[in-house]
Amino acid sequence: MKTCIALLLALSLPLAHANEEAEPKEGEAAAPTTAYIGLTPALVGNYGSGPKLKYYKADIALQVKSADAKAKVEHHEPLIRNQLVMIFSQQTDESLGSPDGKEKLRQEALKQVQDVLQQEEGAPLVDDLLFNNLVVQP
Repeated sequence: MKTCIALLLALSLPLAHANEEAEPKEGEAAAPTTAYIGLTPALVGNYGSGPKLKYYKADIALQVKSADAKAKVEHHEPLIRNQLVMIFSQQTDESLGSPDGKEKLRQEALKQVQDVLQQEEGAPLVDDLLFNNLVVQP
């Protein structure tokens, strides 16, 4: 019985020591943290022109590098959503119907979001824009 307890204590000591090493030491910089801000609810609207209504639904996430940037982006979310809705409403079947068109839309949306944040905060703050889901009904 005593050997079992001693064995358990011996095995638990290296684990406790390993956890201490994982924490950053004084004077060391913490690794940059990447955060994703999901724009919820998803953007839903119509696009294109003509007699038939065409719909899109886009689940979008924004990538930022710090908690401060995350807070600032969340503060400006209504303005960002407005800009994205305007971009989507200008699309056509051709621009939303191909993978290349969707990638161009993603890049344009990222540029527009960064421009808005540059005007409001003096820095682009968002590193990437991701489509978690993009559904179109032409």
